[in-house]
Amino acid sequence: MDESGIRSLIGLVVDRTMRLDFSWDWPGGVALYGVARAWEATGEERYLAAIKAWVDEYLEVGLPPFNVNVCAMGHCLITLHEATGEDRYMELALRKAAYIEKEALRFGESVLQHTVSSKNDFPGQAWADTLFMAAYFLLRMGLKAGNKAWVDDALAQYYWHEELLQDPITNLYYHGYDDSRKDHMSGIFWARANAWAAYTMARALELTDYLYPMHMQIDGSLRDQLAALARLQAPEGLWHTVLDDGSSYCETSASAGIAAAIALRGYPLHRKRLERAAAGIAANISADGSVLSVSGGTAVMPDVEAYRRIPRKRVQGWGQGLALAFLSALLLSGRKEA
Repeated sequence: MDESGIRSLIGLVVDRTMRLDFSWDWPGGVALYGVARAWEATGEERYLAAIKAWVDEYLEVGLPPFNVNVCAMGHCLITLHEATGEDRYMELALRKAAYIEKEALRFGESVLQHTVSSKNDFPGQAWADTLFMAAYFLLRMGLKAGNKAWVDDALAQYYWHEELLQDPITNLYYHGYDDSRKDHMSGIFWARANAWAAYTMARALELTDYLYPMHMQIDGSLRDQLAALARLQAPEGLWHTVLDDGSSYCETSASAGIAAAIALRGYPLHRKRLERAAAGIAANISADGSVLSVSGGTAVMPDVEAYRRIPRKRVQGWGQGLALAFLSALLLSGRKEA
């Protein structure tokens, strides 16, 4: 795809995304993050206007209690503040960051516990999802606010999620870890978990430099993970929802997140992989901008068969958002090469 084609596809996906009904929760957080990245990559002001109109209306309605997943909504608040200078967006983003620092449930060495509600959802469990929903957001906020403690905490989350989730043999990320059991529960290499890890590590490397001691460690983790993922790419250009199970279906949101990380890192020998991924993802975007073959919300499932059976019929906010993150990364990487 040339730049014109990518821009056209981005426009279709943004328009379809903004026709979805979201609540103030992680599906909307990922979706609006993708729209924000589309605005950053294209400069299309109507994308920013759409985010602003949605957020402004929701702020009038009122917000739900915070949890780790809800903090994903903070990403678009950062973009809105940077674009408009309106303090109310930053004030709310600061509240979310302070929640992560002071109130979010933790275990072990201050590892963020994955939560999806105001309850103690998954006691002592770390999920790769948390890297996008909270750690990456906290890193962005720490750098923006000049808060070294937040930056250090965010980078510590990358450290511990790598320690707890990345398999030293395959270099893939497990979906989750249970501290009470000291294991990875079903021990599945779920594709979207690897997308959350790969994409946020790639972005963390763009936001930091070698002066941060964790920079090199994140770089090594991502390098080895992408090397493993490149060899697991299906002929369709996508990745199977269970990465090492070729009988499981190819899943578009995970593929978009993985491909976005590949585009951001720019390893020369991954170029053909990226081209195949672009073709495969584009083939799963319908004429009305719906991102197809996106698996539903997925807890750590008991076995491979349960992952295979997660439905992929509906249009999902995370599918739209990760597709936009990929298309935006593709657009930006093409400009760097030019």
